[in-house]
Amino acid sequence: MSRKGNGLDNACMEHFFLHFKAECFRLYAFRTAEEVKDAVHQSICFYNPQRF
Repeated sequence: MSRKGNGLDNACMEHFFLHFKAECFRLYAFRTAEEVKDAVHQSICFYNPQRF
């Protein structure tokens, strides 16, 4: 839990979610919840071992 009004407490996760949303959700239009789940899984599998 970060302190109220202190963005630096949560900087690593905010950085991850910035890239995650930009690379996963802003590039595609989803029709079903299953498509979203698949995209999240593929994005995380790419982000962890392969992304520079």
